[in-house]
Amino acid sequence: MPDRRTHRGAHPDDERIFAPSAVPALRSAVADLSLLLTRGYAEKSSLKLVGDRHDLTQRQREAVLRCSCADGPLRSRAQRRVEAGGLGGRRVALDGYNVLITLEAAMGSGLVFLGRDGCCRDLASIHGTYRKVAETRPAVELLGAFLERAGASDVLWLLDSPVSNSGRLKSLIEEAAGRARWPWSARLCANPDAELLASPAIVASSDGIVLNGCGPWVNLVRAVIERDVPDARIIDLSLAGGPQDVT
Repeated sequence: MPDRRTHRGAHPDDERIFAPSAVPALRSAVADLSLLLTRGYAEKSSLKLVGDRHDLTQRQREAVLRCSCADGPLRSRAQRRVEAGGLGGRRVALDGYNVLITLEAAMGSGLVFLGRDGCCRDLASIHGTYRKVAETRPAVELLGAFLERAGASDVLWLLDSPVSNSGRLKSLIEEAAGRARWPWSARLCANPDAELLASPAIVASSDGIVLNGCGPWVNLVRAVIERDVPDARIIDLSLAGGPQDVT
């Protein structure tokens, strides 16, 4: 069945499985999984153990996995993080789909989860095909306005070439940049993660693999949401204020 969504909104089950009454168990699950990962246990088996212990649905387990982080990587991410106000005169490389889809979800009333490292993450999935939604162009424009205010010297969008419609999104980004005279470029590549890991630019991503291996990075989506999407539906699973919090 073709994807006919016009918004990157919430899943029909989200109101129930991510209701306020479910949040304490989800936070406990993030703490448990993070502890197991810190002790070196395998991710897959640890997630099953934690998910079964807390009787989580598959979608809840995905949220817990995306929000969890072992202590070592957590400290490393915190040490390399650049504040959004520190982009003046610096180059920024965007993990294109990662950044854009999370912001689309926030703007489209989808749920956004605040992870242990302070990053915002969504549960949207494009399954190899990107479909533009009502929030796509406004999200690109919000990112552009934010980066312009922050004084980024130039911005590179990296988009996965194997994902269908990447060329169309590249054109949309370039058109928006041309109208606003933003110093942007966009490139299709087979493996954006590898380029982000090797990039000397400040990386904008919430992908754990990228954040564990890149150089300086910026929590861009969270900064944009906090400034420009006041009605975003954020579920805080960050363990903020807890004994393991190092952010």
